[in-house]
Amino acid sequence: MNATEPHLPTPRPVYVAGRAEQSEQTLSVYHPYDGNEIATVCVPSDEQVERAVAAAAAATHPFRTTPAHVRAAALDHVSRSLAARADEVAEMITAENGKPLKWAIVEVSRCVSTFRWAAEEARRFSGELQRLDTDPSAEGRMAVVRRVARGPVLGIAPFNFPLNLVAHKIAPAIAAGAPIIAKPAPRTPLSALLLGELLAQTDLPEGAFSVLAVGNEQTIELVQDPRLPVVSFTGSGPVGWSIMDSAPRKQVVLELGGNGAAVVCADWPELDFAAKRIATFGNYQAGQSCIAVQRVLVDKAVADRFVPKLLDAVNALRSGDPHDPEVEVGPLVDEAAAERVESWVNEAVSAGGKLLAGGKRDGASVSPTVLSEVPHDSKVWAEEVFGPVLVVSVTDGLDDAFDQVNDSQYGLQAGVFTRDVQVAFRARAELDVGGVIVGDVPSFRADQMPYGGVKGSGWGREGIRSAMNDLTEERIMVLTGLEL
Repeated sequence: MNATEPHLPTPRPVYVAGRAEQSEQTLSVYHPYDGNEIATVCVPSDEQVERAVAAAAAATHPFRTTPAHVRAAALDHVSRSLAARADEVAEMITAENGKPLKWAIVEVSRCVSTFRWAAEEARRFSGELQRLDTDPSAEGRMAVVRRVARGPVLGIAPFNFPLNLVAHKIAPAIAAGAPIIAKPAPRTPLSALLLGELLAQTDLPEGAFSVLAVGNEQTIELVQDPRLPVVSFTGSGPVGWSIMDSAPRKQVVLELGGNGAAVVCADWPELDFAAKRIATFGNYQAGQSCIAVQRVLVDKAVADRFVPKLLDAVNALRSGDPHDPEVEVGPLVDEAAAERVESWVNEAVSAGGKLLAGGKRDGASVSPTVLSEVPHDSKVWAEEVFGPVLVVSVTDGLDDAFDQVNDSQYGLQAGVFTRDVQVAFRARAELDVGGVIVGDVPSFRADQMPYGGVKGSGWGREGIRSAMNDLTEERIMVLTGLEL
């Protein structure tokens, strides 16, 4: 953090209880590809953070009872505004995050849909009627069952999807009538602050939202603040579990890491398709996605034909300047992340793994990499590499493949390339993951579906309606003396 320098543009404001504010301290944002400073943003003071929390707490009941059309209209406004400014917003994502422009455009499109679905859910979040006269003691009684916001939410988002993962904190909270304090990653705050700008143009009540680019120390204090009874975190496992441990009486939702497996079964006829999908989604976002393909489990019956196709598809990917619309693989978020990935690859090779492609680093960029015969205790196999690395393992049938998928501390999603419906249902039953994608990579996600993992991959679910359930609790009203 540094004092604002005179030659720089006015720092991007924070949003405190729905209003844009400047602050004395600022944070510089740098382009991962070339290291140039692209913007400065305001870092809120302790006093501003306190006002944001106090306003969220004060807004708890008023926001719960805000008419659905007000919340839906605000969400619709954000969706339409993002669509109208899609090119500008995509360039912003690429500048702060380094992801190729083609993937930034996809992220904006997804975020447009995320807010639109949230607006739809806000309109139909009505509850249900439950007749109680199924028992003689409750004749003439009916229960009105509704879900009510637990209270203000602290939403902590990561750097890898700086727009849409912030949206998955903000949009369901507003749809459910829960005040939200959104905390973006310090390296990628610009997209989140843009969402604050758009929300500030709506009629949401004071305190319904704040967007605060705070540091780690302030974040710990927010996690432990009793006025924020819900914490929704997306990021690394160690940080996520430490949040849960430090706030044992809170509702904590964790979307953590993975080491996504793609299983290529012996019956799969379209090996070219599987190879291209795995190559693309092992390297999109430079592998910085918790559902990027990392482990490739290919049946020995097709391995000799599949692996060369995979290498051809990986080598055909274009790397370089992420602002080039033809580039598919950009830099990692910073050079330290690239150095870590490089060290993990070198460690695997030193332990006996074979380097089939890539493995080279240039600054913050790592060339798309394929390894095979890697010991299963190597970091590139057992941990979340979060980089453009694929590890191939040849399997001896389905039992072996599914055992290898499950032999992991993670359990987010898995992809199973099969045309056999029996295999598909067996995968759903046996794989210890939150989602099984049949006929495609584990990287598929529709933003309206339940999304989350088991084991070390998290607790709770995203996806607009699923997230709204996590942010709310059931309450009932029983009506008496009715003729049913």
